[in-house]
Amino acid sequence: MLRFDQYVRPKTTREAYDLLQQNRLATVIGGMMWLRLSDRTVPVGIDLSGCGLNEIEETEDSFVIGAMVTLGQLEHHEGFRQMTRSVFTNGVHDIIGTQFRNLATVGGSAYARMGFSDIVTSLLPLDTYVEFTGAGTMRFADFVNGGAARDVLERIIVKKHDYRASFQCLRNSATDFSTLNACAALWDGQWHLAVGARPKKAKFLEGEDLGLPARFSPEELDAACQRARDLNYGTDRRASAAYRAELAEVLSRRAILEAAAQQDVATELRLAAEAAKPKGVSA
Repeated sequence: MLRFDQYVRPKTTREAYDLLQQNRLATVIGGMMWLRLSDRTVPVGIDLSGCGLNEIEETEDSFVIGAMVTLGQLEHHEGFRQMTRSVFTNGVHDIIGTQFRNLATVGGSAYARMGFSDIVTSLLPLDTYVEFTGAGTMRFADFVNGGAARDVLERIIVKKHDYRASFQCLRNSATDFSTLNACAALWDGQWHLAVGARPKKAKFLEGEDLGLPARFSPEELDAACQRARDLNYGTDRRASAAYRAELAEVLSRRAILEAAAQQDVATELRLAAEAAKPKGVSA
């Protein structure tokens, strides 16, 4: 059972940040979906629900997602779904169930960087940034690689682009954790690929690390998928390291090819609208 010696609900993130710095054992409790399963006593539990971080704001160049926004809120946000080609929606719709996703927070999932996370994998290949009270704003990929360890995550910022993107995963059964997941995104003429549930935290490949031009040949695609296969994989009760390596090559290829086949968002919306029009009745 999880116990708190002291429960605090600050009104600002600065107040939460100060509490976190004053006691190294203080914990930000987020949506409490995974933390509550632990058996320990936390000296100070910091609840961010009073800090106004539960909204999704669309600006001219970004979607700004408060850390306390639930997975369900973002999953069903139509503007975000269209721009990102449903990679977040596809990444979370099989996680446990609707009730769970309506409580688990995007910020808690992003901050924890858990190895099994579909959320981290779906956000990494996008032009994503995280905003902290102390450390300020940094690229999400830099945070995943290790940064801002004792800080308060305020917002996740996803920059607007004409994304071509696809999320792929394999689960041994519905609602189970992913055996492996992969997400590919093309934006600003460059491919980005994340492979997660290795079962370690997601690994991000872009630029020379991925070596895939915007318009690629079959040989260049083979080489990029081989780089995904060559990442370090581990064995657990869901799969062996060797199986995950094979799976990484397959899922990466599927994600890249599906994303590459997409048209721009405006064209897809126009075609969808035309398809939805009632058919004319001939005399």
